[in-house]
Amino acid sequence: MAIIEIHLPKSVAKALRLPANNPERQQIRVLKKLLRKARFTEFGQYYRFDEILLCKNPAKKFKMNVPTFNYSSIYKQWWHKTLDGVPDVCWPGKIKYYALSSGTSEAASKYIPITNDLLAGNKMVMIKQLLTLRNYENIPYSSISKGWLTLGGSTDLQKNLGYYAGDLSGITTKKMPLWFQPFYKPGKKIAKERDWNKKLEEIVEKAPEWDIGFVVGVPAWIQMCMEMVIKKYNLNNIHEMWPNLAFFVHGGVSFEPYKKGFEKLLGKPITYIETYLASEGFIAYQDRQNAKGMRLVTNEHIFLEFVPFNDSNFDSNGDMVENPETFMVHEVEEGKEYALLISTNAGTWRYLIGDTIKFVDKSRCEIIITGRTKHFLSLVGEHLSVDNMNKAIQLTSEQLNICIPEFTVAGIPYNNFFAHHWYIACDEQIDPQLLKQHIDENLKILNDDYAVERKSALKEVFVDVLSEQQFLDFMQLKGKLGGQHKFPRVLKGNMLKDWEEYLHQQPAHSK
Repeated sequence: MAIIEIHLPKSVAKALRLPANNPERQQIRVLKKLLRKARFTEFGQYYRFDEILLCKNPAKKFKMNVPTFNYSSIYKQWWHKTLDGVPDVCWPGKIKYYALSSGTSEAASKYIPITNDLLAGNKMVMIKQLLTLRNYENIPYSSISKGWLTLGGSTDLQKNLGYYAGDLSGITTKKMPLWFQPFYKPGKKIAKERDWNKKLEEIVEKAPEWDIGFVVGVPAWIQMCMEMVIKKYNLNNIHEMWPNLAFFVHGGVSFEPYKKGFEKLLGKPITYIETYLASEGFIAYQDRQNAKGMRLVTNEHIFLEFVPFNDSNFDSNGDMVENPETFMVHEVEEGKEYALLISTNAGTWRYLIGDTIKFVDKSRCEIIITGRTKHFLSLVGEHLSVDNMNKAIQLTSEQLNICIPEFTVAGIPYNNFFAHHWYIACDEQIDPQLLKQHIDENLKILNDDYAVERKSALKEVFVDVLSEQQFLDFMQLKGKLGGQHKFPRVLKGNMLKDWEEYLHQQPAHSK
């Protein structure tokens, strides 16, 4: 039976009806709902949520009363108490689950609180996204009733005193509703496996038993899984194993650099659907064919604020200033880059999630993710975003007809000036100098500041070509193999030192 045909209870069906398309009104409603629920918590009492709720303009008063936080500040002041079992700190009740989220930062694992309210909100957004599949011309209903292969973190969560911790994907899968389970692959037993390599091997063994209609996960790991299936069973493409595979729901990183290599594994075209599901909540998803970006979730469980990503609000290290300028969803401008602040029903308040986004269609609240506040290169004013890097790699791979499954870049001193050092994963024969020329020229076209600085203080570009396995081995060395872990697009600080030390221990690589 196709999911679209499932008859939902009236209460759920009513909840799924989208309110009138007024993002400002939706967001005020969400904010009030969050404030009411949390007003008797320590946080709510300290920042006078009752007083905010009585105001004619609660959003303005909320910004006046509550400061902005990053992970370090909110953990130090508030969240650390919840790990000791203290209830009603930032959200009612005890926190029983934490998403471990180191992301691509240098820091040790972050403990992001996960509540039943947050999971319920995420689940409702997932159902809404499923219903939008009717907006896609090339997705047959039959594919939705097939198996769903999801590559995520282990459901065997770390047990601590009073709480469990693991990847959000593992927590979500562990608490999945009964109606989801018949469709879900690889199934409970394999999903529980912590060893990522063993998990992939078990999936490959089971592959012939499944009829997969769509796959969900980070592009690099889905691609690797499909490559292993094709190799194991001596196939020409993945559709020889799963003929009903119709679409790929992806997120976590830009799909653009992976697309060319990914499509070499297919026997026929499939539809790509992007989602923005962070450890802190389900923020946006693509809801129609050929959408410019992902539609923000403005009417469910997350209150959003947007901080212009500029020198007034962020320093040269990507750290946000104490009282940044912020806007609500109806106040933003298309084409400008913003950092995202979120407040959620897990006790996350005015929290800098670390991503930068850009509105590509304000009327539809559609955004694209452009990078990270910490992951950009601006040694001399080149203002190179991760979005620029992704597009340059995509163009280069198309121009040279090669697959580049991973890459990273570092800014380095060079002859009293500066240079960019690229590390490219490519298992095909390619001249590093040719790669350098294409990447450099593409970036000059994509970014005017970069073009100017290449004639000034940004004197050189270096390119090392490595194997994809070297990137994977480094991630394994750092304990970040599989699941939601992504290779950092920009290397800085200790992560760069560790990477350079790792490479020095490897066989000589091309320059």
